[in-house]
Amino acid sequence: MAVILQIHFPFPGPFGEAMVEALTPLAQGINDEPGLRWKVWTESPERHLAGGVYLFDDAESAEAYLDKHSARLADMGVEGIQAQILEVNEGLTAINHGPLGA
Repeated sequence: MAVILQIHFPFPGPFGEAMVEALTPLAQGINDEPGLRWKVWTESPERHLAGGVYLFDDAESAEAYLDKHSARLADMGVEGIQAQILEVNEGLTAINHGPLGA
């Protein structure tokens, strides 16, 4: 069953295009994560938050990525990581045109 992983954390920046320039190599590497279908990057410059919403094939893949990403953020000195893994109701999501494909 597909699952959503939501992660948000305090982030001083950069944001917008500067974030794209700085984090493109990371974004490209995320594509190789086992079980990942897609990621939507999120940011709030006003609140100094960043994160993402991910769709994984299964909870095990999402949990493995959460562990890896949490460790990476901790190594960067990031504290206050908020994350949750939720099952996707694929039937209702399809009615509302949710992007469940790879």
